[in-house]
Amino acid sequence: MSPSETTALAPDSLTAHSGVVSESEQKALRADIRRLSTMLGRTLSDESGPEVLELVEQVRRAARDSARGEAGPDVVAALLDGIDTGTAVLLARAFSQYFQLANVAEQLHRSRELRELRPVDARPLRTVLRRLATEADPDEVADVLARAELRPVFTAHPTESTRQSVLGILRRIVDALDDRAPDEELAALVDLLWQTDDIRPGKPMVIDEARNVAWFAARLGERTVPDLLGEFAREAAEAGLEIPDDARPLVLGSWVGGDRDGNPNVTPAVTREVLELNADRAIRIHTALVEKLVFELSVSTRVMGVSEELRGSLARDRRALPAVHDRYIRLNAHEPYRLKLSYVAARLENTRRRIAAGAAHEPGVDYLGSAGYLEDLLVVDRSLRGHHGARIAGGTLARAIRSARALGLHLVEMDVREHSQKHHDALGAVFDGLGELEKPYAELTRDERRELLSAELRSKRPLFRRHYGVPEAAAPVLDLFDTVHALQHEFGDEVVRTYIVSMARDVDDLLAVAVLAREAYMVEIGDDPRSSIDLVPLFETVEELSRAGELLEGLLSDPGYRQQVRNRGDLQEIMLGYSDSNKGAGITASQWQIHRAQRQLRDVAAEHGVRLRLFHGRGGSVGRGGGPAGEAIASAPFGSVDATMKLTEQGEVISDKYSLPSLAHDNLEILLASMLDASLLHQASRWPAETLKRWDEVMDCVSEAATATYRTLVDDPGLPLFFTAATPVEELGRLNVGSRPSKRPGQGEPTLDDLRAIPWVFGWTQTRMVVPGWYGLGSGLKAAREAGYADELAEMREWAFFRNLIGNVEMTLAKTDLRIASNYVATLVEPEQQGLFAQIRAEHELTRRELLAVTGEDQLLARHPVLRGTLSVRDTYLEPLHHLQVELLAQRRAAGDDPDPDLERALLLTINGIAAGMKNTG
Repeated sequence: MSPSETTALAPDSLTAHSGVVSESEQKALRADIRRLSTMLGRTLSDESGPEVLELVEQVRRAARDSARGEAGPDVVAALLDGIDTGTAVLLARAFSQYFQLANVAEQLHRSRELRELRPVDARPLRTVLRRLATEADPDEVADVLARAELRPVFTAHPTESTRQSVLGILRRIVDALDDRAPDEELAALVDLLWQTDDIRPGKPMVIDEARNVAWFAARLGERTVPDLLGEFAREAAEAGLEIPDDARPLVLGSWVGGDRDGNPNVTPAVTREVLELNADRAIRIHTALVEKLVFELSVSTRVMGVSEELRGSLARDRRALPAVHDRYIRLNAHEPYRLKLSYVAARLENTRRRIAAGAAHEPGVDYLGSAGYLEDLLVVDRSLRGHHGARIAGGTLARAIRSARALGLHLVEMDVREHSQKHHDALGAVFDGLGELEKPYAELTRDERRELLSAELRSKRPLFRRHYGVPEAAAPVLDLFDTVHALQHEFGDEVVRTYIVSMARDVDDLLAVAVLAREAYMVEIGDDPRSSIDLVPLFETVEELSRAGELLEGLLSDPGYRQQVRNRGDLQEIMLGYSDSNKGAGITASQWQIHRAQRQLRDVAAEHGVRLRLFHGRGGSVGRGGGPAGEAIASAPFGSVDATMKLTEQGEVISDKYSLPSLAHDNLEILLASMLDASLLHQASRWPAETLKRWDEVMDCVSEAATATYRTLVDDPGLPLFFTAATPVEELGRLNVGSRPSKRPGQGEPTLDDLRAIPWVFGWTQTRMVVPGWYGLGSGLKAAREAGYADELAEMREWAFFRNLIGNVEMTLAKTDLRIASNYVATLVEPEQQGLFAQIRAEHELTRRELLAVTGEDQLLARHPVLRGTLSVRDTYLEPLHHLQVELLAQRRAAGDDPDPDLERALLLTINGIAAGMKNTG
């Protein structure tokens, strides 16, 4: 690796991302897993009988022998043939809970290992800040530190298959392991886990998903976020740098309650309910800190003076909240900080009650947004620092200020997302009702709509008079915009400041949203230009990604839209979609087009004097953009990261990354350090222009051939039936994992267009084919090699983009097992449809061979023997679940429309277990 390509990450981050890698920690991990699995076996024997435990062991041994080639799959099949549903439930639960226990033990040991692998002097933030102090321009460093904002955005896509109740018990188990609790205490928790239902009793509602995200966000807000921000400030100071007082380098985001695309359950009322929940959590965090400050800040005016600013604020507080003054003045007559913070605590409580009641804001009595709360804390801070109290101010008060800036009074910033067609449907109803167009709005070409909407955005009159009534077809969309505007006034502008337009295909799709936002008084282009909302196109398919620069050029060339961007500080956010681009063209084309799109967007934004914020819609699996996030940032095109970044954190990734405070801290630290590294140390190309041009030619060749091979598979008319037969994707809809439907509305025979990208990945992963994570790359590499690019492919291992792509695909191939997949196909797919599996097998072998030729190794993960061994052990326990799932799928489909509920439950348990064992769902 070129020295200029080093990042703030520790070495070998792909391996660290994937699990425990050191021999010493592996040994300790294996000991803990043995301890937990022994307890699980004892629980199973005690509660279900020793014969069940013996059957579990028989199946496990038979699967192990099958995996080693010492016995055929028919041995396992014979053990499971015709298994009764009650026993199937017990088997599925036993193997599933083994993986749940193994996963939390691995999280614990991964966190311990990271502390050892990264001593204090090598922590990512310390490393990157010291490099910035010596290698970057001081003015540029100051500018980036002032504007820096990392925003992980938590989503509730249907990929988290583990119940919150189960996650809570698992968290207690890992705490007990970490505390070296006695066996009796740990065994009781294993018993509790066994006696808790793994399957949700009903489909979760949006508010249930919001509670789940709020649980994680609150844990982060209480500890991890203020800890990391404090560390950031200290490390910057030690490096001779300064974080401005008003900086917000880390904030939390969420889609839950705002993501309407394809989810009819997200209504304006639900959005409000979720914001109320989040505000309650945030205010409780701040109240706890303020109460601690009331206890700590016993400074007396008999000993030390205070600022006139503080005295004046106390006088205003007394007028606004006389009851608080009367209650506390006797005790705190000479302790102004305690008195001031008692007023703050009262305002926080009044704010919480106001939001819960939906009442109007009363200035001085409660807070509207975080600005007033933050200013009250800063009054205390300035007074302390001005009267020999700087060290005092650097304690709990500094933590409270950091929390106020990062969390606001809303905990997470909510993004709203809606499909582009919804906006056109609403505008069509309005324009057609006005009768001013020569033809119906729906018949306008995109250019005609662009001209119409551009003029409308710049006009000085309302589009239509609301008091005459709203067209029925437009009411839901207009209600959404009105609700967002109202929520900004009730909670503060920062609570919802992003509106994402999914399937944004052209300029008119954004102009439509700008016009609707203007009608809701959130955008004004005319004499008093202003805006309270960022309008964000989501480029999802390879077609849109390939035209990303052209689309941004069209937007910024429109005078009305350019004013909207100017209203937002000359900052334009663009979201890049990994899932649909992968589903449509395969992983190679998806990754390459996203990389090229970032270059185009970077250049167009610079030409227009606009700063760019990229929002990466990454999933948990490699097929949806997953993998080590720090490496992904490092592999972005030079100059494409400019102090700010957003990325989604989805499904099982949330619990894996954020359940333990140490892992959450490490993950956020890597992201923040990598963002700063890219913003300041990767603004110029690390390679000569002619080298990159040559490598681009190679990647174009690889991508074109990979896409052609992938499209041959997905365009095969037999693939929809093959996929639904070979995988449990149909059963996913009954797993109760998310509030959003797994399919788009459709009728008749299944089509891939009906299926959302997430269950597409989920289904392939369950069967161990994992097609979205590798298919087509082998053909692409072969085409490049045969085109005479063999030497370039060897050189490209030093290119961060290519290295990241190859590394992620290698990991996916290591998790792919076509021997297991063949059992799904042979048992569940009709003979006339099984030919597609031969095509998958051939491309898999080609991809494996071509990838090893690029890496120069003789086997996958040759550089990571410990990790390879870990995956092998997981396979031993996964295999029984796969065999059981195949048997149960066959029984379920034979049962028709009236299956045994226990059969359904057993099948869903195998889905849970395989997801836990693979550590990926979708």
